[in-house]
Amino acid sequence: MSAVGPVLDVRDVRKGYRDRPVLRGVFLDLCPGQLVGIVGENGAGKSTLLRILAGDLAADSGTVERAGRLGCCPQGTVLHQAFTVEQHLQFFQAAYGISHLTRAYELLEELNFSDYRHEPVAALSGGTRQKLNLVLALMHDPQVLLLDEPYQGFDWETYLRFWDLAAALRDRGCAVLVVSHLAYDASRLDILYRLQAGVLLQTEQTEAGRAAV
Repeated sequence: MSAVGPVLDVRDVRKGYRDRPVLRGVFLDLCPGQLVGIVGENGAGKSTLLRILAGDLAADSGTVERAGRLGCCPQGTVLHQAFTVEQHLQFFQAAYGISHLTRAYELLEELNFSDYRHEPVAALSGGTRQKLNLVLALMHDPQVLLLDEPYQGFDWETYLRFWDLAAALRDRGCAVLVVSHLAYDASRLDILYRLQAGVLLQTEQTEAGRAAV
């Protein structure tokens, strides 16, 4: 685990809708080379928190400071039905301002769907669309990666590939935050938090976290 300061620094973030408070004071530090999880029941405010961390939603109060390139994989895919996988890569290449698609093609291989490059999204299964969603979040080599239910729709092999990829990103120094409603494979994480009653509570340290100390 890196001794460098946090690349995501969250202080007392609060958010409510009408008279219903959702986030009641969230604090979080995410450092380079960390793989961190947040779990919580449906409706606990996980997606609201992730949108605030990504800068897609304004908090009512509190601060979020980010350093470095940000990658975000939302729960809902950000895809156009008529575009092929390759066209999505080219579109995001232009949006990110990157000169080549080498990293994107590496990710297609790692997630085992290079054969779908010329297929339109409309012809892809839900799990394969989620693979593309993940590649689009990673192809510019972000330093902070936010993932909302990233393995939704994956088969078992792809699920294992996802965790191998997450570990490799951590080893490259990326700060990875996985948000989910269930703590699958918590032992793979450095730190696991539970979002409960609008605040983050750290659970018992995971095996990966103990090994990093």
